[in-house]
Amino acid sequence: MRKNEEDQSTILLRYGKSVLLGGVGSVLLCLLLLFLASMGISKGLLEAGQRDQIIVISCIFSSFLGGMFAVRSCPARGLFVGIAVGTVLFLIQLTFGVLIYDTLSLESGGIGMLCGDLCGGAAAGILGRGGRRQPQKSKKRSGR
Repeated sequence: MRKNEEDQSTILLRYGKSVLLGGVGSVLLCLLLLFLASMGISKGLLEAGQRDQIIVISCIFSSFLGGMFAVRSCPARGLFVGIAVGTVLFLIQLTFGVLIYDTLSLESGGIGMLCGDLCGGAAAGILGRGGRRQPQKSKKRSGR
């Protein structure tokens, strides 16, 4: 293999590692948020009728933070990495749902979860790379 191909495979592995770590971190954070929400519902602080909104908000927040982690470690393709983290989060949630329940139905809140995961990851991709940009050099004018 040539040196350029080795560099590309190293970059691809780094991006893949960041996306997977961001996705797994997002799943753990989402489970934590949903556990806290269930505690709030059981104590009467939140209404049980707001279940769908709580799920989507926890998906957005966890996808955003997982995407921020991934984008900070590889800022060159921030939007792509953020959306990839949101996709990984949704696929892990979908896998857990299929394993726990017998049927797969996206009509019972799955579309909201998908949109929340993707939007949170995309927001992280857009906002996460703001501190990494290098300042542009100003052009020197000649004294004509």
